[in-house]
Amino acid sequence: MSTATVAAPSTGAAIGIDRLFLGLAIGATAILVALVLLDSQPLSAALILGGFGLGVAFLKAEFSYTASWRRFITRGEAGGLLGGLIVIAICALVVVPIAALKVDFGGAIAPLGPSLVVGAFVFGIGMQLGNGCGSGTLYTVGGGSGRMLFTLAFFIVGSVLGSLSLPRFLALGGIDPVLASDYLGPWGGLAATLASIALAAVLIIAVAKKRGANWRPSRNYIAGGIAIGLLCVAVFFAGGHPWSVTFGYTVWGAKIANALGYDFSNAAFWQWPGPKHALAESVLSDTSSLTDFGMVFGAMAAAAATKPFAATAWPPVKSLLAAVIGGLLMGWGARLGFGCNIGAFVGGVASGSLHGWVWFAACLPGCLIGIRLRPLFGLSRD
Repeated sequence: MSTATVAAPSTGAAIGIDRLFLGLAIGATAILVALVLLDSQPLSAALILGGFGLGVAFLKAEFSYTASWRRFITRGEAGGLLGGLIVIAICALVVVPIAALKVDFGGAIAPLGPSLVVGAFVFGIGMQLGNGCGSGTLYTVGGGSGRMLFTLAFFIVGSVLGSLSLPRFLALGGIDPVLASDYLGPWGGLAATLASIALAAVLIIAVAKKRGANWRPSRNYIAGGIAIGLLCVAVFFAGGHPWSVTFGYTVWGAKIANALGYDFSNAAFWQWPGPKHALAESVLSDTSSLTDFGMVFGAMAAAAATKPFAATAWPPVKSLLAAVIGGLLMGWGARLGFGCNIGAFVGGVASGSLHGWVWFAACLPGCLIGIRLRPLFGLSRD
C-alpha cells in the first residue's frame, strides 16, 4: 500500500513534462535569437523573447479575447473584457506620450471608413467560428491544438486575399486618422485615452449588472492582463510601435505565394513601402513575425512544461470546417480592418486613435453573428 502511494506521484510527475517539445520550443527560440544577434539585431532578439513571454502569459492565464467577448454577449459576463482593458490601460500609459514625443516611435493609427468597419465586422464573425483571434490562434497553436493549425493556415490565406482587396476598399473614401495627442498634446491625449478606457469599463460593468451577470475579472484575467500589458510595453520599446500580430501572417502567405510563382508586382498593397520591404526581406526583419514566432514557442514551452504536448483528440469535420471558414474571414477582415483585436483594438486604443474604438464597436455585432452560426458546426454558443 505505501509503495503504491509513493510511486503514483513520481509517475505523474514524469508524465507532466513533455521534455521533447519543451526542448524543441526552447531550442528553436534560442536559434532564432542567435540568428538575429549574429546579424547585430539585439532589438529583434528582444522582440522574440517578448513574444515568448506573451505566449507563456496567454497560455498560463488562459487569456482568451474570443471566449470572453462571447461570454459577454451571451451571458453578460464582463470579467474577460475588463481584463482586456487592463492590457490597454497599461499600454496607453507608455504608448500615447512616447509616440507623441519621440520621432523613433509611432502608434497604431488608421483612417475611419468602410474598410475599417467591414473588416472588423467580418473579423468578428471569423473569430467566433475559428475559436480564436489573432493572438489566440498563435498561443493555441503553440499550445498543441491541431484544430487551430487549420485556423492559422487559412488565416494566412485570408490575409493575402485581404491585402489584394484593401486598396479597393480604401478607394471608397473615409476620414483621416483621429489621434487624441494631435488635438490635446501627449499628456492631454493620455488623459483622454485613459478616460475613454474608464468609460468603457463603466458601461461594460453596467451591462453586466443589468443582466445579473458576474462583472469581476478572475485572478487569471487580472494577473494575465498586467503581465500581457507589461510585455506589450516591452515589445513597443523593442519594435518602435505597438504589438501587432496579423501583418506577419500576411507576409508569410505572400512569401509562400511568391515561391509558388505568384507575381505581386501589380498588386497595389505590395508596392507600398512597408509591405514591399517586408516581402523582399527575410521574415526575421519583420517585427510582427518575430513576436509571432516567439509567441508560438513560448506557448509550446508553457504547455509542454505542464502536460503531454498535443495529447487531445482531433475534433469533428464540422468543427474543422468552422476553423477553415473562421480563419479565412479573420485573415481577410484583419487586412481590411488594419489589424486584429491586438493590432487594431488594443494597439489602436492604446495609441489614442479613435479607430480602435470604432473597430471594437464594429467587431462585436460580427461576433454576435458568429456566435449564432457556431451551432451549425457543432460548436457551443457559450
